[in-house]
Order: sequence, then C-alpha cells, then structure tokens
Amino acid sequence: MDIKKGDYVSRKSYNNDIIFKVINIKNDIYYLKGADVRLYADSFLEDLIKEEIKEKKEEISTELQDNNSDRGDFFYLPAKILHIDGDSEYLDRCLKYYKNLNVYAVGKKIREDKIYEEIYDLLEEYKPDIVIITGHDAFYKKKKDTTDIRNYKNSLNFVNAVKMARKYEKSHDKLVIIAGACQSDYEELIKAGANFASSPKRINIHALDPAIIASSLALTERNKEIDLLELLEKTKYGKDGIGGLKSNGLMFVGYPR
Repeated sequence: MDIKKGDYVSRKSYNNDIIFKVINIKNDIYYLKGADVRLYADSFLEDLIKEEIKEKKEEISTELQDNNSDRGDFFYLPAKILHIDGDSEYLDRCLKYYKNLNVYAVGKKIREDKIYEEIYDLLEEYKPDIVIITGHDAFYKKKKDTTDIRNYKNSLNFVNAVKMARKYEKSHDKLVIIAGACQSDYEELIKAGANFASSPKRINIHALDPAIIASSLALTERNKEIDLLELLEKTKYGKDGIGGLKSNGLMFVGYPR
C-alpha cells in the first residue's frame, strides 16, 4: 500500500477510531497528527489504512448563529479572544470558526513550552476578554499516576502559562482562561487559575473544542448566566473532555444601533 506524506490514515490496532494526517516518514516510522483531534502518534506501515476524506466546512452551532438574528435597534459587541496555539493548522481552523461567527479573535502560534514567556506581553497588547492556551499534550500511560504533572507532555507548560496570565489579571470574571489539550492535567490547570480546562477523563479533545467554549461566552449577553452542563455538551466529548467553572456571558449589548 502506497502511503505518503500528506495522506490521511487510520490505525488498525486502534480499530481505526481516529483519522490522522501523515506529517513525516523517517526510518520506516510514519509520524501522524490527528485530522480533528489534537493528537500526535507514530506507527509502522502495516498498521495503517489509507482514508479518503473530503474537505468539509466546520460545523457552526445553530444556537450561536441565532443568538443575534433578531437585532432590531440594538447593537452587539462580542467579547475579544486571544487564541494561543502550539499548532498552526488547528489555529487556522479556529480562526476561521471565529470569523464565521463574526467574533473578533487574534491568533498566535507559539510553541507550548514558550507560551508562558510571551503571554503577559500579548495580554497587555491585545487586552482580550478571553484567552485560550492550547496546542498538543499527552498523558504518558506507562507512568500510571495521573496526579503527577511530570507525567504529561505539556501540562506543566500550560500551567505555567495560566499562572502568568493570572499575574496579568487575577479576576476570573475579567479574564476568562481556557487551557489544555488532549489528555491534559485538568485539576492542575483549574488550580492554576483556568476557568475551563481539559481533560477531566484524560481523553483527547477536538481541535475546535476550546473555540466552541470561547465563542459561546463571547456571544452570550454580559452577566447572563450560562448553563455550564449545556455549554460543555456543545464540545465533542462533553464533560469528559472539558470542564470548568460556572460563567456569565461577556457580550455587551447597546442601543440604538
């Protein structure tokens, strides 16, 4: 079977559960990145099956689209988002998602272990209402102890970035922080100061999950309480993938237009 860089594949040993893109081939090892899930993996050719996938438009929540459909004489100012991502492809998908919803967002591609060094200056420059700190992560299953943050690929880097963001703004209401990626240390991210974090059950999350949470907050009227369980259910894997604090909307509504 001819599989080359750029092809889409799945793994037989995992019941073909996740579609990957081949990003490199070296010494007969195929290096893979999740097409939709924020996950890196590697495999030998004999475990791979080639997959044909069509380019698709990202699904936009009908509820989010309809939030402001009856505008009347009011005008709406959605919250501003700063999205920091360790992966440029996932970042671009999230930025397109925001654009389709008419939500103002600035995107920055920064390696996970460098985010904490740059986040304070970025927050001062853009003054967002919401900041996302994401990219790639993984729990090393051979280590077994999920309570030891050293057993994660990037959770400590995310925690350091969250702490730095909280030095900039201590209030969870004035700056909403959404942090983590696949299999991240959820408890430590929340303790560090995140409003929302992955992953309570140490599972993978979809590339758009942080953007879905952020957009929902950005497009809900300020001080209107959001149903937390309903919000989490908008993400791919619900409360198993992302959890967080009860929150209010962040959008200003004015009159007249």
